[in-house]
Amino acid sequence: MGSGTSTRHHFAFQNAERAFKAAALIQRWYRRYTARLEMRRRCTWSIFQSIEYAGQQDQVKLHDFFSYLMDHFIPSSHNERDFLTRMFTEDRFAQDSEMEKCSDYESIEVPDSYTGPRLSFPLLPDHATALIEAFRLKQQLHARYVLNLLYETKKHLVQLPNINRVSTCYSEEITVCGDLHGQLDDLIFIFYKNGLPSPERSYVFNGDFVDRGKDSVEILMILFAFMLVYPKEFHLNRGNHEDHMVNLRYGFTKEVMNKYKMHGKEILRTLKDVFCWLPLATLIDEKVLILHGGVSDITDLELLDKIERNKIVSTMRCKTRRKNEKQMEKGKANRKSSAQEPIPWFLPQSRSLPSSPLRFSSYKAHKTSRSSSIPCGGCLDRRELSRQVRSSVELELERCRQQAGLLVTGQKEEPSRSASEADSEAGELQKPTQEEWRQVVDILWSDPMAQEGCKANTIRGGGCYFGPDVTQQLLQKYNLQFLIRSHECKPEGYEFCHNRKVLTIFSASNYYEVGSNRGAYVKLGPALTPHIVQYQANKVTNTLTMRQRISRVEESALRALREKLFAHSSDLLSEFKKHDADKVGLITLSDWAAAVESVLHLGLPWRMLRSQLVNSSADNMLEYKSWLKNLAKEQVSHENIQSSLLETLYRNRSNLETIFRIIDSDHSDSVSLDEFRQTWKLLSSHMNIDITDDCICDLARSIDFNKDGHIDINEFLEAFRLVEKSCLAGDTSECPQATNAKDSGCNSPGAC
Repeated sequence: MGSGTSTRHHFAFQNAERAFKAAALIQRWYRRYTARLEMRRRCTWSIFQSIEYAGQQDQVKLHDFFSYLMDHFIPSSHNERDFLTRMFTEDRFAQDSEMEKCSDYESIEVPDSYTGPRLSFPLLPDHATALIEAFRLKQQLHARYVLNLLYETKKHLVQLPNINRVSTCYSEEITVCGDLHGQLDDLIFIFYKNGLPSPERSYVFNGDFVDRGKDSVEILMILFAFMLVYPKEFHLNRGNHEDHMVNLRYGFTKEVMNKYKMHGKEILRTLKDVFCWLPLATLIDEKVLILHGGVSDITDLELLDKIERNKIVSTMRCKTRRKNEKQMEKGKANRKSSAQEPIPWFLPQSRSLPSSPLRFSSYKAHKTSRSSSIPCGGCLDRRELSRQVRSSVELELERCRQQAGLLVTGQKEEPSRSASEADSEAGELQKPTQEEWRQVVDILWSDPMAQEGCKANTIRGGGCYFGPDVTQQLLQKYNLQFLIRSHECKPEGYEFCHNRKVLTIFSASNYYEVGSNRGAYVKLGPALTPHIVQYQANKVTNTLTMRQRISRVEESALRALREKLFAHSSDLLSEFKKHDADKVGLITLSDWAAAVESVLHLGLPWRMLRSQLVNSSADNMLEYKSWLKNLAKEQVSHENIQSSLLETLYRNRSNLETIFRIIDSDHSDSVSLDEFRQTWKLLSSHMNIDITDDCICDLARSIDFNKDGHIDINEFLEAFRLVEKSCLAGDTSECPQATNAKDSGCNSPGAC
């Protein structure tokens, strides 16, 4: 008996030992498996982010290029100056006083056949919920109601401060949402899961409502409607994509024109004004600061709360006042501050008339005395000075009435002044200082970093990287608990950093690809403890396993990366040859990784990615010419285009489309002869090419393949392809880069 019992215990012990070893083995295998999946996920994430930020750099560089041309181009007439200013700067839309009047949208008739939602003002909660249901069913809001809603939205935004103050005392909790980027499904899912806005349920949406997604218009209409229904419980912050210059590249401008072909230009013009009136930040209980991008070591909330935010029409370029003008205003401000007590930054700032109209008259007289039409040493006539003082005060009164949402009645114009002069001088008053512009750029474009300090954000091309010390300094200065920002897509939809003092919230799920990331929003109660809710708006994602989801996203990322590599095939070939000293057509995989990074500058782990991008080869060597040919075979083309031409189109298509939309200043989806002529005069002056108007007309006619008198986007891209083909064929006489000013003629497009 005793022997049998001991034997059973011995077998039981052996079985338990085997079970523990099996459990340890399974655990070790699972940890390795999840670690490999996580490594693949991180590599995939790095690919998507690097390509996205590279596109933002291209946008900034392209706009800087045109800004440089504008700054160094001397127009030959006032019309030419006005046209080019409207084309390449903030004044892309001709000023129309009628836009301020209700008659703009009241004159638009809604046909009886229209079955979409209808709005009447003041809006009721049922109107906002009806919009959600209509957009869910793919119905479109009529242009009349869109313009009416935008007009009422602007009237409301003008009355708001730069930094909204929200209290948890008046609602059970406040929900903060991040970037939506035109993804309507995410917004509907948030309202479904968290509840519709109400007096008991406040919302703060932290910018980047538009671009990239296909439903940006619908998102704006829903957000603006709820803001008008619940002005005290529903708040919007401006993001870096609430910018009409950024919209040219990332799809929102195109979306508006496609959905509203007849009234798209009026809608875009109104949206430009609405965007620049959006508040810059929101403060909850004076303890939690919500802004879109981040902060910098020079962020000044007092200054941000006092600037006229509508002056920052676009963060892509700073149109600043001249230095001596700013010094004069600074002196005025110092004298004013010495005469009265400063107003604390956290109190609402008055937007009524300035205390001293002479400030603007002095500024105006000083500006005019430096005009090129008046000798430097001359004195202004007393009557002229009086006229300018009176005119500047009238302009300021009109501007304040517009900010207050009042309709401007007809006023008498000075007989000696043209309307264009008055508009241009009024525009001069709206120019921000360099410091004001930098403050806004920093809070809309910046990103946090793990290192201490503050440095330029060269990856995005705008804003800065700020470290934990910068965050702590700002929190201590203004007695804040933590910051909530958006601006960056995160795999889990949120991320804490800087000792949990900075919370990033991103609400667009599946941003890069289905399964790439979750969306999230954060709820704050009276204790201001963040409660984060994650979600996936796409039902397909919930049916996929983790491995299937990562494989699907990885495939999409690698496809985008191969397109990027193919677009730089010529540069890669040149770089590979530098590593091929013996000219045998082979390089090591280490040299391949170094060469690819030196060309693309994406900062990716190429050694880890080479197994997916490069076929295994003997002796750790790569035949790079064959590898480049295989890249070309993977790119699908509907035309018989040689590889080098297709490479150039892949590399430049996004920039070419952006250039086309910049030239197409009236958003008609086609470039007129006048727009084309003015643009070519600008470019030819930069390239020192002597080109006549007749030659430009011949060039425009040669690009207008269907002979309808306009150049559309397809004709624009086709002309680029044909010119590039002639250059690659070696016929330098037809290549614009090889054209000489002396032998330029009008017989061929290339020669012009």
